Amino acid sequence: MAAKKLYDSFSKSLLEEVQRWGSMKQTGVSLRYMLEFGSRFTDRNLILAAQFLHKELPIRIARRAIELQSLPYGLSQKPAILKVRDWYLDSFRDLRSFPDIKDKNDEQDFTKMINLIKVRHNNVVPTMALGVQQLKKDLDPKLDCKDLDDIHQFLDRFYMSRIGIRMLIGQHVAMHDPNPPPDRIGYIHAKMSPVEVARNASEDARSVCLREYGSAPEVNVYGDPDFTFPYVPNHLHLMVFELVKNSLRAVEERFMDSDKIAPPIRIIVADGLEDVTIKACWVSDEGGGIPRSGLPRIFTYLYSTAKNPLDEQADLGTADVATMAGYGFGLPISRLYARYFGGDLQIISMEGYEEDNSESFIAGTDAYLHLSRLGDSQEPLP
Repeated sequence: MAAKKLYDSFSKSLLEEVQRWGSMKQTGVSLRYMLEFGSRFTDRNLILAAQFLHKELPIRIARRAIELQSLPYGLSQKPAILKVRDWYLDSFRDLRSFPDIKDKNDEQDFTKMINLIKVRHNNVVPTMALGVQQLKKDLDPKLDCKDLDDIHQFLDRFYMSRIGIRMLIGQHVAMHDPNPPPDRIGYIHAKMSPVEVARNASEDARSVCLREYGSAPEVNVYGDPDFTFPYVPNHLHLMVFELVKNSLRAVEERFMDSDKIAPPIRIIVADGLEDVTIKACWVSDEGGGIPRSGLPRIFTYLYSTAKNPLDEQADLGTADVATMAGYGFGLPISRLYARYFGGDLQIISMEGYEEDNSESFIAGTDAYLHLSRLGDSQEPLP
C-alpha cells in the first residue's frame, strides 16, 4: 500500500511525459566507438557525452517504468516491483528536471547526478528477485516454468536494458577518474587479461564458500596470463564469480560428508583460433551434475535449487547479495552479460556417479562462456 501511495505522489504531467519519452527510439552505441571516443579525453568530449546521455537515458528509463506497470499475473502489483517502478520514475524525473548541459560545470553536476541514479538502482536485482518470489507464492504450483514465458521474456529485456543503462552511466562516470589504471578507458580495459580476472573472481567465490561452509575446494585456472583483449573486467568478474560459485556449492555439498578430498574446480581460458572474435572460458566440476529435467529451467528466473535467502531478508538495503545460492537469477543474468557484448553462455551437464573396483567417476557440469573480442566490433550495444 505504501508503494502505491508513493506512485500517487508523481504528477499526472510527469506520468504523461514518461509515456511520451518511452515511445521514442533509443540509440545504440558500439564498444568500438566508446573506446575511440574515450581515448580522446577532452572537456569538450565529456560535454558531448553528457548531452547525449541527457537525452538517451530518459528514453531507456521511461521504457522500463512503463513496462513495470503492465506485467502479467499481477506481478506489477507486488510490493517489491512497485518499489523498483518508483525508483525508475524518480530517476526519470531527476533526468528531465536537469537543465540543458552547456559547459564544464553543467557536465560535472550532471555526472554527479547520474552517479546517484546508478547508486539508487544498485539493489534492483535482489528487489526484482523478491518480487518474483512474491509472485511464486501466489501461482498455481502445477504451473511449469514454460507456462510463464512472457515473464521470462520481460525479465530478459529488463535486465539487458539495465546492463546497458549502467554501462552508459558507469563509462561516463569512470572517465572522470583522475588516476585511471593503465590501459583503462572508463569501464573498458583495453588489455584485459581474462586469466587474471578469472583468478580474482575465483578467489572471491572461494571466500564466500569458506564463509558459508567453513571450507572450499581449490580452483585451478589454466591459460596464458599474457593474453589480453578489450573487455569490461567488472562484467567478466561477475560472470566467472557466478559460475565458480555454483560449482563450489555443488562440489562442497557433494563431498561435505565424504572422507574423500573434494576435487578442484577447473577453469580453462582459451584463445580461439578459427574465430578471433570469440573467447571461451569454461568451469568444470565434479559436483554430480544437473538432472536433464532441470537443464531447461536453469536459465529461467523462477527456478533455484536452493532456499531463497530473501525470505529472511526484509531489509534489502542490508541484504548480502554475495550468498552462495538462492536468488535463481545468477545464471540467466550472467548469460545476458555475455550476450550484451555478442557472446553467450552454455551449460552442459552429465549427472550421476559410477564406481568399480579400480576407479570412480563423479559426473559434473561444464559451463561454456563465450566472449567476443570487442575492439573490432561496430555493432551497437543494446
